[in-house]
Amino acid sequence: MSDKNLKKQLTTMAIAADKAWKEAQQIEAEVKNKALKDMARTLLLKKSYILKENKKDISLARKNRLPAAFIDRLSLNEKRIKEMSRSLLEIAKLRNPAGEVIKSWKRPNGLRINKVRSPLGVVLIIYESRPNVTSDCIGLCFKTDNSVILRGGSESLNSNIAIYRVLKSVLKNYKIPANLINMVETPSRRAVDILLKLKDHIDLVIPRGGESLIRRVAGISRIPVIKHYKGICHIYVDEDADLNIAEKVCFNAKVQRPATCNAMETMLVHKNVAIRFLPGMIKKFKEAGVQIRGCANTKKIVKGIKSAKEKDYSTEYLDLILSVKVVDSLAEAVEHINFYGSGHSDAIITDNKRVASEFLGKVDSACVYVNASTRFTDGFQFGMGAEMGISTDKLHARGPMSLEELTTYKYMIFGSGQVRE
Repeated sequence: MSDKNLKKQLTTMAIAADKAWKEAQQIEAEVKNKALKDMARTLLLKKSYILKENKKDISLARKNRLPAAFIDRLSLNEKRIKEMSRSLLEIAKLRNPAGEVIKSWKRPNGLRINKVRSPLGVVLIIYESRPNVTSDCIGLCFKTDNSVILRGGSESLNSNIAIYRVLKSVLKNYKIPANLINMVETPSRRAVDILLKLKDHIDLVIPRGGESLIRRVAGISRIPVIKHYKGICHIYVDEDADLNIAEKVCFNAKVQRPATCNAMETMLVHKNVAIRFLPGMIKKFKEAGVQIRGCANTKKIVKGIKSAKEKDYSTEYLDLILSVKVVDSLAEAVEHINFYGSGHSDAIITDNKRVASEFLGKVDSACVYVNASTRFTDGFQFGMGAEMGISTDKLHARGPMSLEELTTYKYMIFGSGQVRE
């Protein structure tokens, strides 16, 4: 397709999406919730079709010798489709924040001012290999009266299109504007460049994927961008830690699903517990296939591990690789996290309430934990139904981005003839 025709096609899509979200404000919440439940059921009914299309993507990924961690993110199975369905059901149960009065007050002149949540409008999601992002983003945007335009990665194109078509097919049963849900079905990167310039019709861009994708989108977009940046997550094992809890939590954070952005990439250990903690912990990691890269002090305690280089501490491995560093104090741990981290999710293991409080206050990340795995940074785990992603920005949305974060607000003012003097 020529650039001219592609631009025309995408502009038409964006204009239709803009019109659709405005029409959606008239649809009753009960109708939307029924549609979401129907989407959840239809996903399960059509799972054979979705899995067949997913196999095409996996086969191509293996042919192109993509990493195992990438293929894991790309892969669907019955369990993951059930989780996608369950997320849609959870979204249906939640309250739609759009229309909620955040605050109301009356002025001396009698004006009643309401601060009210309202939809953002048209949301463009640019993402890479995870097909479940397709259903999560459709559900969240649909619930909050927003239109969505999805542009997934070429590696998961067949899976994304299958999920999109299955969910969109439900809309006709409820006389809901079809253009509330849209997908760019071309793998051409030129499509992204065109979409990012349609500022008159698209209200927000959310890029989900690798660092290069996010930097590229943020660099060329004429539309506001909320960045869902990489997850360089840390766990700090304090000198007052319960080492049994530390071992359980650190193992889960690294091994349970290493290819996710909320998996631990660096483990920091206080020098006063390092000799007691590291040998057993590293042995357990090695048995699970984790490659350890340690600082000089770590290597003195545990022999036969690779040296951690400077770049390791700022690398999101998304794999069974872990950097380990022994630190002298809480202050050094916090300094390390704030310098090398990505502002995503970080945890401390300690029984010392004062130390925990100081960690919570000084670590500048979206999600900060005490005695729990960073793997809980997830919209579903937080009780939000699902998520658009994990925002590492500080403005508008931070952390798991779900229903409330898909709204802005406006002021509704009621008077009885007041004029300003």
